[in-house]
Amino acid sequence: MELKGKTALVLGAIKGIGKEIGLALARKGVNVALTYYDWEESLDEMKQDFDQFGDSHMIVKINLLDTTEISGLVKKVVDRFGGLDILINNIERGGWPVVHGPYIEEQWDLEMATTLRAKRWVFDIALPYLKESGKGIVINVSSIAGILGRSGPVGLVFNDGYAAANRGISLLTETWARMGAPEVRVNEIMLGIVETRHGDKTRGWSLLADEQKQDIINHTLLGRMGKIEDVVKTVLFIIQDAPFMTGSVIRLDGGYVLGGEKMHPMPEGVV
Repeated sequence: MELKGKTALVLGAIKGIGKEIGLALARKGVNVALTYYDWEESLDEMKQDFDQFGDSHMIVKINLLDTTEISGLVKKVVDRFGGLDILINNIERGGWPVVHGPYIEEQWDLEMATTLRAKRWVFDIALPYLKESGKGIVINVSSIAGILGRSGPVGLVFNDGYAAANRGISLLTETWARMGAPEVRVNEIMLGIVETRHGDKTRGWSLLADEQKQDIINHTLLGRMGKIEDVVKTVLFIIQDAPFMTGSVIRLDGGYVLGGEKMHPMPEGVV
Protein backbone atom coordinates (compact mmCIF):
# COMPACT_ATOMS: atom_id res chain seq x y z
CA MET A 1 0.00 0.00 0.00
CA GLU A 2 1.34 3.42 -0.96
CA LEU A 3 1.18 5.49 2.22
CA LYS A 4 2.04 8.99 1.04
CA GLY A 5 -1.02 11.21 1.22
CA LYS A 6 -3.11 8.75 3.24
CA THR A 7 -4.69 9.80 6.54
CA ALA A 8 -4.43 7.96 9.85
CA LEU A 9 -6.18 8.46 13.17
CA VAL A 10 -3.97 7.23 16.00
CA LEU A 11 -5.58 6.98 19.42
CA GLY A 12 -3.57 7.33 22.61
CA ALA A 13 -0.63 8.97 20.87
CA ILE A 14 0.84 11.32 23.46
CA LYS A 15 3.70 8.95 24.30
CA GLY A 16 4.95 5.40 24.05
CA ILE A 17 3.57 3.04 21.44
CA GLY A 18 0.89 5.36 20.06
CA LYS A 19 3.30 8.24 19.55
CA GLU A 20 5.93 6.11 17.84
CA ILE A 21 3.34 4.60 15.48
CA GLY A 22 2.22 8.14 14.63
CA LEU A 23 5.79 9.23 13.98
CA ALA A 24 6.52 6.22 11.79
CA LEU A 25 3.44 6.90 9.66
CA ALA A 26 4.21 10.61 9.41
CA ARG A 27 7.73 9.84 8.16
CA LYS A 28 6.13 7.90 5.33
CA GLY A 29 4.05 10.88 4.25
CA VAL A 30 0.83 10.00 6.06
CA ASN A 31 -1.35 12.77 7.46
CA VAL A 32 -1.72 11.87 11.12
CA ALA A 33 -4.39 12.86 13.62
CA LEU A 34 -3.25 12.07 17.14
CA THR A 35 -5.40 11.95 20.25
CA TYR A 36 -4.60 12.27 23.91
CA TYR A 37 -6.47 12.95 27.13
CA ASP A 38 -4.12 12.76 30.09
CA TRP A 39 -0.31 12.71 30.57
CA GLU A 40 -0.24 16.48 29.97
CA GLU A 41 3.37 16.55 31.14
CA SER A 42 4.31 14.77 27.89
CA LEU A 43 2.43 17.17 25.61
CA ASP A 44 5.26 19.61 24.91
CA GLU A 45 7.59 16.81 23.88
CA MET A 46 4.88 15.32 21.68
CA LYS A 47 4.34 18.67 19.95
CA GLN A 48 8.07 19.09 19.36
CA ASP A 49 8.33 15.59 17.87
CA PHE A 50 5.54 16.25 15.36
CA ASP A 51 6.28 19.89 14.53
CA GLN A 52 8.69 18.71 11.83
CA PHE A 53 5.70 17.47 9.82
CA GLY A 54 4.00 20.86 9.64
CA ASP A 55 0.39 20.90 8.52
CA SER A 56 0.29 17.15 7.89
CA HIS A 57 -0.47 16.45 11.54
CA MET A 58 -3.02 17.50 14.12
CA ILE A 59 -3.18 16.85 17.86
CA VAL A 60 -6.58 16.58 19.52
CA LYS A 61 -7.35 16.40 23.21
CA ILE A 62 -10.47 14.30 23.70
CA ASN A 63 -12.09 12.16 26.35
CA LEU A 64 -13.01 9.09 24.33
CA LEU A 65 -15.04 7.77 27.25
CA ASP A 66 -17.58 10.45 26.33
CA THR A 67 -18.85 8.78 23.18
CA THR A 68 -20.81 11.89 22.18
CA GLU A 69 -17.48 13.56 21.34
CA ILE A 70 -16.30 10.90 18.91
CA SER A 71 -18.37 12.02 15.92
CA GLY A 72 -16.85 15.48 16.21
CA LEU A 73 -13.35 13.99 16.34
CA VAL A 74 -13.80 11.94 13.19
CA LYS A 75 -15.44 14.87 11.37
CA LYS A 76 -12.53 17.12 12.35
CA VAL A 77 -10.06 14.65 10.86
CA VAL A 78 -12.04 14.20 7.64
CA ASP A 79 -12.59 17.95 7.23
CA ARG A 80 -8.89 18.64 7.77
CA PHE A 81 -7.40 15.94 5.55
CA GLY A 82 -10.24 15.00 3.18
CA GLY A 83 -10.84 11.45 4.34
CA LEU A 84 -9.71 8.63 6.60
CA ASP A 85 -7.73 5.57 5.55
CA ILE A 86 -6.17 4.11 8.69
CA LEU A 87 -7.41 3.72 12.26
CA ILE A 88 -4.94 2.69 14.97
CA ASN A 89 -7.23 1.69 17.81
CA ASN A 90 -4.70 2.12 20.62
CA ILE A 91 -6.53 3.08 23.78
CA GLU A 92 -6.66 1.13 27.01
CA ARG A 93 -6.44 1.26 30.76
CA GLY A 94 -4.35 -1.52 32.25
CA GLY A 95 -5.39 -2.36 35.82
CA TRP A 96 -2.32 -3.74 37.59
CA PRO A 97 -3.18 -6.00 40.56
CA VAL A 98 0.11 -4.99 42.20
CA VAL A 99 -0.91 -1.32 41.91
CA HIS A 100 -4.68 -1.34 42.46
CA GLY A 101 -5.26 -4.54 44.39
CA PRO A 102 -8.74 -6.08 43.98
CA TYR A 103 -11.05 -4.18 41.66
CA ILE A 104 -13.66 -1.87 43.05
CA GLU A 105 -16.73 -1.29 40.91
CA GLU A 106 -15.54 2.06 39.54
CA GLN A 107 -12.22 0.59 38.42
CA TRP A 108 -13.95 -2.27 36.63
CA ASP A 109 -16.28 0.13 34.82
CA LEU A 110 -13.39 2.39 33.83
CA GLU A 111 -11.49 -0.61 32.46
CA MET A 112 -14.38 -1.69 30.25
CA ALA A 113 -15.15 1.85 29.12
CA THR A 114 -11.56 2.58 28.11
CA THR A 115 -10.15 -0.70 26.85
CA LEU A 116 -13.29 -1.97 25.09
CA ARG A 117 -16.16 0.51 24.70
CA ALA A 118 -14.18 3.47 23.35
CA LYS A 119 -12.62 1.30 20.64
CA ARG A 120 -16.04 0.16 19.51
CA TRP A 121 -17.55 3.62 19.13
CA VAL A 122 -14.55 5.05 17.31
CA PHE A 123 -14.67 2.17 14.84
CA ASP A 124 -18.43 2.52 14.36
CA ILE A 125 -18.21 6.21 13.50
CA ALA A 126 -15.04 5.88 11.41
CA LEU A 127 -16.25 2.89 9.36
CA PRO A 128 -18.15 4.79 6.61
CA TYR A 129 -15.09 6.93 5.89
CA LEU A 130 -12.77 3.91 5.95
CA LYS A 131 -15.07 2.16 3.47
CA GLU A 132 -15.08 5.23 1.27
CA SER A 133 -11.29 5.03 1.20
CA GLY A 134 -11.61 1.70 -0.60
CA LYS A 135 -8.48 0.36 1.10
CA GLY A 136 -9.18 1.17 4.71
CA ILE A 137 -7.17 -0.38 7.51
CA VAL A 138 -7.99 -0.85 11.19
CA ILE A 139 -5.49 -2.17 13.71
CA ASN A 140 -6.76 -3.00 17.18
CA VAL A 141 -4.04 -3.05 19.81
CA SER A 142 -4.78 -5.57 22.56
CA SER A 143 -3.01 -7.72 25.13
CA ILE A 144 -2.22 -11.38 25.80
CA ALA A 145 -4.16 -10.76 29.01
CA GLY A 146 -7.16 -11.76 26.90
CA ILE A 147 -5.70 -15.27 26.69
CA LEU A 148 -4.03 -15.62 30.08
CA GLY A 149 -6.21 -13.75 32.53
CA ARG A 150 -4.68 -13.27 35.98
CA SER A 151 -2.38 -16.28 35.87
CA GLY A 152 1.30 -17.14 35.93
CA PRO A 153 4.02 -14.53 36.46
CA VAL A 154 1.86 -11.86 34.79
CA GLY A 155 -0.87 -12.47 37.36
CA LEU A 156 0.61 -9.47 39.17
CA VAL A 157 0.37 -7.40 35.98
CA PHE A 158 -2.99 -8.27 34.35
CA ASN A 159 -6.21 -7.77 36.28
CA ASP A 160 -9.45 -9.64 35.64
CA GLY A 161 -11.32 -6.75 34.04
CA TYR A 162 -8.41 -5.89 31.78
CA ALA A 163 -8.22 -9.51 30.67
CA ALA A 164 -11.95 -9.70 30.02
CA ALA A 165 -11.92 -6.48 27.99
CA ASN A 166 -9.03 -7.72 25.86
CA ARG A 167 -10.75 -11.00 25.13
CA GLY A 168 -13.68 -8.93 23.94
CA ILE A 169 -11.41 -7.02 21.55
CA SER A 170 -10.56 -10.22 19.70
CA LEU A 171 -14.25 -10.90 19.15
CA LEU A 172 -14.71 -7.37 17.83
CA THR A 173 -11.76 -7.81 15.47
CA GLU A 174 -13.48 -10.76 13.83
CA THR A 175 -16.87 -9.03 13.72
CA TRP A 176 -15.43 -5.82 12.29
CA ALA A 177 -13.50 -7.70 9.62
CA ARG A 178 -16.82 -9.03 8.37
CA MET A 179 -18.43 -5.59 8.57
CA GLY A 180 -15.58 -3.88 6.77
CA ALA A 181 -14.96 -6.33 3.96
CA PRO A 182 -14.02 -5.97 1.21
CA GLU A 183 -13.11 -2.28 1.45
CA VAL A 184 -11.61 -2.36 4.96
CA ARG A 185 -9.13 -4.78 6.52
CA VAL A 186 -9.34 -5.20 10.30
CA ASN A 187 -6.55 -6.92 12.22
CA GLU A 188 -5.26 -7.07 15.78
CA ILE A 189 -1.86 -6.95 17.44
CA MET A 190 -1.96 -8.76 20.78
CA LEU A 191 0.92 -7.51 22.87
CA GLY A 192 2.90 -9.26 25.55
CA ILE A 193 5.09 -7.33 27.96
CA VAL A 194 6.41 -4.30 26.08
CA GLU A 195 8.64 -1.64 27.64
CA THR A 196 5.89 1.01 27.82
CA ARG A 197 2.97 -1.45 28.04
CA HIS A 198 3.31 -3.25 31.38
CA GLY A 199 7.09 -3.22 30.99
CA ASP A 200 10.05 -1.55 32.62
CA LYS A 201 9.07 2.00 31.69
CA THR A 202 5.82 1.86 33.67
CA ARG A 203 5.00 2.57 37.30
CA GLY A 204 3.70 -0.92 37.98
CA TRP A 205 6.93 -2.60 36.90
CA SER A 206 8.84 -0.74 39.60
CA LEU A 207 6.55 -2.24 42.25
CA LEU A 208 7.51 -5.80 41.33
CA ALA A 209 10.29 -7.54 43.22
CA ASP A 210 13.40 -8.38 41.19
CA GLU A 211 12.48 -12.07 41.34
CA GLN A 212 8.98 -11.35 40.03
CA LYS A 213 10.37 -9.33 37.14
CA GLN A 214 12.80 -12.10 36.28
CA ASP A 215 10.02 -14.70 36.38
CA ILE A 216 8.23 -12.78 33.62
CA ILE A 217 11.36 -12.60 31.48
CA ASN A 218 12.19 -16.26 32.12
CA HIS A 219 8.66 -17.18 31.07
CA THR A 220 9.19 -15.41 27.72
CA LEU A 221 10.78 -17.70 25.14
CA LEU A 222 12.89 -14.91 23.64
CA GLY A 223 14.17 -13.93 27.07
CA ARG A 224 13.31 -10.23 26.89
CA MET A 225 10.40 -7.82 26.92
CA GLY A 226 9.24 -6.18 23.71
CA LYS A 227 10.46 -2.84 22.45
CA ILE A 228 8.32 -0.11 20.94
CA GLU A 229 10.09 -0.66 17.62
CA ASP A 230 8.85 -4.27 17.61
CA VAL A 231 5.29 -2.97 17.67
CA VAL A 232 5.89 -0.25 15.08
CA LYS A 233 7.43 -2.73 12.63
CA THR A 234 4.41 -5.02 13.02
CA VAL A 235 2.00 -2.14 12.40
CA LEU A 236 3.84 -1.19 9.22
CA PHE A 237 3.88 -4.81 8.08
CA ILE A 238 0.10 -5.09 8.41
CA ILE A 239 -0.46 -1.80 6.61
CA GLN A 240 2.07 -2.16 3.81
CA ASP A 241 2.81 -5.84 3.28
CA ALA A 242 -0.26 -7.87 4.23
CA PRO A 243 -3.02 -6.94 1.76
CA PHE A 244 -4.66 -10.39 2.05
CA MET A 245 -4.83 -10.33 5.87
CA THR A 246 -8.05 -9.46 7.67
CA GLY A 247 -9.71 -10.72 10.83
CA SER A 248 -6.35 -11.95 12.08
CA VAL A 249 -4.61 -11.65 15.43
CA ILE A 250 -0.83 -11.33 15.53
CA ARG A 251 0.44 -12.34 18.97
CA LEU A 252 3.50 -10.18 19.60
CA ASP A 253 4.64 -11.57 22.94
CA GLY A 254 8.11 -13.05 22.48
CA GLY A 255 6.60 -16.48 23.08
CA TYR A 256 5.24 -15.71 26.53
CA VAL A 257 1.93 -17.53 26.02
CA LEU A 258 3.77 -20.74 25.17
CA GLY A 259 5.61 -20.74 28.51
CA GLY A 260 2.83 -22.14 30.71
CA GLU A 261 1.06 -20.41 33.58
CA LYS A 262 0.23 -20.58 37.27
CA MET A 263 -2.08 -18.60 39.58
CA HIS A 264 -0.96 -16.02 42.12
CA PRO A 265 -3.08 -14.86 45.05
CA MET A 266 -4.45 -11.33 44.67
CA PRO A 267 -2.07 -8.80 46.25
CA GLU A 268 -3.29 -6.08 48.59
CA GLY A 269 -2.20 -3.25 46.26
CA VAL A 270 -0.73 0.12 47.16
CA VAL A 271 -3.56 2.56 46.28
